[in-house]
Amino acid sequence: MKLALQSIAALLLATFFLYTGNGLQGTLLSVRAGIEQFPTALIGVLMSGYYIGFILGCRFVPRMIASAGHIRTYVALASIASSSALAHAILVEPAVWVGLRAITGFCFAGMAMVIESWLNERATNETRGSILSIYRIVDLGALTIGNALLGLASPTTFVPFAIVSILVSLALVPIALTNTQAPKPVAVAKLDVKALYRVSPVGALAALATGLANAAFWSMGPIFVQQGGYGPEIIGLFMSTVIIGAAISQWPLGFLSDRVDRRYVIMGCCVATVIFALSMSAFALDSQTSLLAIGAVFGAVLLPIFGLSVAHANDLTDPAESVATNGGLLLLHGLGAVFGAFAGAGVMALFGPDALFLYIAAIYTIIFALVLIRVLQRSDTGADEKETFVPLARNAAPTVFELGEDDLATLGED
Repeated sequence: MKLALQSIAALLLATFFLYTGNGLQGTLLSVRAGIEQFPTALIGVLMSGYYIGFILGCRFVPRMIASAGHIRTYVALASIASSSALAHAILVEPAVWVGLRAITGFCFAGMAMVIESWLNERATNETRGSILSIYRIVDLGALTIGNALLGLASPTTFVPFAIVSILVSLALVPIALTNTQAPKPVAVAKLDVKALYRVSPVGALAALATGLANAAFWSMGPIFVQQGGYGPEIIGLFMSTVIIGAAISQWPLGFLSDRVDRRYVIMGCCVATVIFALSMSAFALDSQTSLLAIGAVFGAVLLPIFGLSVAHANDLTDPAESVATNGGLLLLHGLGAVFGAFAGAGVMALFGPDALFLYIAAIYTIIFALVLIRVLQRSDTGADEKETFVPLARNAAPTVFELGEDDLATLGED
């Protein structure tokens, strides 16, 4: 294991810089957009741009990798993402920001693809779970620190945008200088939504629905706190607290789901998410203490649900189809996220900031109902047939997809 960690040390260091910058940038742009008095619905469109770019990155970056190789592709994308961060501060216009967010999403999809394919190739069956868990810890830790950095300088200044650019640029160094052999070309899989749904209705529907809900939180959560009268320091602390809560709960929930019907754990998390989403709406803005305390528990029950759903889908999937299954779930999650960021902004614009968490509660009520129906229809997978639970990174992109016109028509039918 020690040798395995040494072989991926450069990748983990690059991940740390990359997601520290990403964590700061996402919250920074929401807060700055609020300060600039962008309409709330427009902020949702702006934040949806990232997910649109991310999906396009999953589709087209493999061609770049095939042409230029993993390291050159990573260096190019990191340079573009670093430049994009600075451009936000120079051109504070909604239309420009939408385009820049799409470019950022495209770049981060490609960089995540390079890092995660590299990690998977360095891992063995005996070390893969541990290595991916360490990667997840680095990812969550970096996001936490990134959000906390929001308090270093006013969002109205050039400084925080420069910090994002510096962090993304630093993520170039470990990859550019590593002497570790680059991985093989990224796997490409055809998305078959109908087949995915037939194998795991819970996984497919939960992936889409969690995208609808979680993207609304990531995009509009900072605006909720800002409209509650809190400054950048508390906004950053709140977002960090949510992530810390998720990091603490990942393994206990995963451990439990490896030993009982995962769907019961998913339903339990859904119920808890609804309770604490309603608590966020009703009580979180009463004081800083209640905001942070409820936020921590909210994150602890909200964020693991997608990973649990993916694990459940893999329990039912032939190992030979795991690439298509996992990537298909991620793509459905991304499609949900595109609309989720806009929907969250829409309900806030129409009904006020508290409506964000009412929307999230409604989505997770629907997920609970769908999983319950499936539990009544089908018995659990046996414990000896279960895949080991591995929590997924927020921006995971281990697979690339060919999504043609037939697939889009299929997606519309489902």
